[in-house]
Amino acid sequence: MKLYQVDAFTDEVFSGNPAAVIPLEEWLDADAMQNIAAENNLSETAYFVKEPDGTFTIRWFTPKTEVDICGHATLASAHVLFEHLDFDGEKVVFQSKSGELTVEKREDIYWMNFPATPPEPIPVPKLLPDAIGTIPIFTGVNRDMIVLLHDEETVQTLKPDYGLLERMEVRGIVVTAEGNDCDFVSRYFAPSMGIYEDPVTGSAHTLLAPFWGKRLGKSSLNARQISKRGGNIQCNQKGDRVEIGGSAVTYMIGEINI
Repeated sequence: MKLYQVDAFTDEVFSGNPAAVIPLEEWLDADAMQNIAAENNLSETAYFVKEPDGTFTIRWFTPKTEVDICGHATLASAHVLFEHLDFDGEKVVFQSKSGELTVEKREDIYWMNFPATPPEPIPVPKLLPDAIGTIPIFTGVNRDMIVLLHDEETVQTLKPDYGLLERMEVRGIVVTAEGNDCDFVSRYFAPSMGIYEDPVTGSAHTLLAPFWGKRLGKSSLNARQISKRGGNIQCNQKGDRVEIGGSAVTYMIGEINI
């Protein structure tokens, strides 16, 4: 099998979020896909199969488990189709456990169209202040937990207690604040999924974009995930959908033998 390793949400290697992409003629069994993802040891490995109607069914695996949605590995998969597999359509249509997801390439940006998942406010969980070392301004949940902090510096210098974060009953925890040089910044932690800190998390912006759009009164937002690798994300609110845009670059092409 051919394997592509793509850095997503960046236009240069060694930054953004690396994803493995494995095009398949037919599905492997789930155990094999999980073992490959564990062997790759990246935050996500994406697999897709072309369907007779020209769409693609996509699945995503962390080193630990299969997930229902992933942004950066979807962007990376579209990049592989456009740049390496001679896809000549205007829009890639992926079928997934989270419904239909589309990706268009406009100039050098891949625009993913995902369902918006605005957060519902919740009381601050009892363990959270100890887990992140500060008291948040706001907490909310919709698949992930969103944690609003006072400023970009607090987000940047955060040193979470991963053991406590793992006890939160959510997929991941995204900490965020208004940005100094962009609309907002964030970091994303998902220890329960086998990912201590994800470099750039496209799917978290289905939560962040409606939250910050409402808070700032804007429908188009520029964001940065301020992990060690870092990445730039553009967001457009489209009713109950969110367009999430970013660049991608191929780091490696290889073969898997099992």
